[in-house]
This record gives sequence, C-alpha cells and structure tokens, in this order.
Amino acid sequence: MTATPSFVLSGPGGTVVAQGVRAPYPDIAAGQAALRSGAVPILVGALPFDVGKPAALMAPQSHRFSGERPSWPVTPLPKMRIAAAVPSAEAHGDRIRRALTVLRDPDNALHKVVLARALAVSSDAPIDVPTVLSRLAAADPHAYCYLADLTPAGPDYGRQTLIGASPELLVARRGDTVTCQPFAGSAPRSPDPHTDQANRGALAASAKNRVEHSLVVDQMCKALDPLCVDLQIAPTPQLASTAALWHLSTPINARLREPSTTALDLALALHPTAAVGGVPTDTATAMIAELEGDRGFYAGAAGWCDTSGDGRWVVSIRCAVLSADRRDAYAYSGGGIVADSDVGDEIDETTTKFRTILAALGAAS
Repeated sequence: MTATPSFVLSGPGGTVVAQGVRAPYPDIAAGQAALRSGAVPILVGALPFDVGKPAALMAPQSHRFSGERPSWPVTPLPKMRIAAAVPSAEAHGDRIRRALTVLRDPDNALHKVVLARALAVSSDAPIDVPTVLSRLAAADPHAYCYLADLTPAGPDYGRQTLIGASPELLVARRGDTVTCQPFAGSAPRSPDPHTDQANRGALAASAKNRVEHSLVVDQMCKALDPLCVDLQIAPTPQLASTAALWHLSTPINARLREPSTTALDLALALHPTAAVGGVPTDTATAMIAELEGDRGFYAGAAGWCDTSGDGRWVVSIRCAVLSADRRDAYAYSGGGIVADSDVGDEIDETTTKFRTILAALGAAS
C-alpha cells in the first residue's frame, strides 16, 4: 500500500501535500496564535462542524505546493459493502418532517436547515487511501480533493482519516484578495443527454432551489462585510456540475479591510454557511444537534493557512471518515430543507450525493 500523507488539498488553485505531524492543534485558538507568532510556517487539517469541539489542525513535518494533482499508483480496492444506513432513509424522512413542521410555522424564525445521514461501509481488507483520493480526482477534475489525518483531534479520532471531493470553496485568501464560491441547490446528473439537460434546466428554473441558494449567499455576504470591502457578487447563480450533480453556484470576490485577517480567520467567520447549517445559524445548528447529534468533521472545512495569512478552505462534503484499520468508513450526505421541500425529493437528493464517495470507495449505492 502507498504511504498516506497527513494532509492533501488538490484542485483549482493548486495542490498542497503534507507529511507527518510536527505539532497538533486541537484547540483552534492555539493554532491561530502559533501562526501569528511565526512559531509554525503553516497549519493544515480539518475543522469540525461544531468548532467548539476539538479540531484536527496540525503543523506538518514537511509540506510542498504544486500546480498539479498528486500522482500515486492506483491499486485494486477490496470489495466494499454498505453495512447499514445511519439512520435509515425512513428515519431520515421523519427528521425532515419534524423540520418541516417548524419551517412551516409562521411564528418560527427558522428559514432553512441542512439535515444529513450516513452510510456505514465495510470491507474484509484495508483500503488504500491514496487510491481512493486518486479515484476522486479522476472522477471530477474540477473538484477540491482533500484528505486529513484526524489524529490531532484526540484519542476519539486516532489514525482516522477524512477524505472527500468537495465542489465548494469556502474561502481563499491571497494577499488582500478574498474569493468564495458557495454551492446550494442541486439536481441529479443523468447518463442520458436529454434527461441531463432537462434536469439542468429544471434546476435553473426552480424557485425552491433559488430561495435556498439566496439564503446561503446572503448569509456569507453578511459574514464577510465586517472583514472585507468591495464585495462583488454575481447577479445570478451559475450552473456548475460534478459527475453526480448539477449545482447552483455564485462566485463572491472581495478585498480585506485589514491585512491581519487570515484565511483561517475568514473560514471561521463564514463557517458553518447556510449550505451546511441553515438560517438563522444558531437555530439551525441547535436543530441539527437535536436531530443528528455530533456531526464530527462532516460539513466542517478542510484546508490550510500559512504564516502570511494566505490559504484555502473547502467545505467538507462528499466525504467519508475512514477507520484506523482502513476496513470501515462512514460516508455522509445532506440536503437543505426549506418550507417548500418534499420529503421524498430530499431523501433522493442525499442518495444522489452519496454517489461521489461511494464510487471512489468501490461501494455500490
């Protein structure tokens, strides 16, 4: 098996590959302080969905930047099987119904909540992690493929690995330039060209998806406003595609107000966006905690920040967490629920979103 790096982020804008853990930073504030003091040249790793929980940030023993995707030998994967749905599709539907009762109550402030479920996947032999990452990159050349050793988060995550291919750039900072590209609203891809284009057109015309998307963009702009000037927001959403889905996406560009604001600072100010949490944030995350419990690192962020403040963070979706022995994984998928949501459509959306990571793991959906 190929040796597994401690961190990888590879996609539009380049590749970072890190090896080893020189110093772990489960406490985010301690990591920020180490960067600002120059004690470490770079932090890499993953933020949890709930940033009050331990992070998997680290100063690596070594790292390198490249303009190209990393290249590893692709080895045959062991046969993977879906062992369980956590919860079942029916139970996830019940969660959605509970959320809709609140969303449709005119006296309640909740406008959107993102609910997720997981699939437990297992095999009789260890998974070669670089092979999975290579398969993710080959399936979607425009995605941000990422890998993070979760060991710095503490004993509950020892030798576990977060791996995925996110379409969504949370934030990038280069000098005083800030870039975000939120995704929200989706429709399935189809191998039939006519059906695929019909799905694309339906997404573009969907009032429900446009409302869901506008909530994300508005929330991100409000979070950026105290930290940035000259916000430039595309007037209408763009249609973007992955191998499994069509998405609505809106590029956002801005300039920093203060040069001391780092990429990690920006990521923490934006996270969790309405694309993975909801609106209002506090109300939505409270419902997520009640219905799902602790999400861990699903729907958090993976990325890096260097001592100059530059960096890049992506939303940790289309992902799985691999066990220490590499024989088991939990794959995650979620969808945004608004008042006009249909329970069956929302369950189908999570099923479609599982395709990316299940295909890379070699597991049938």
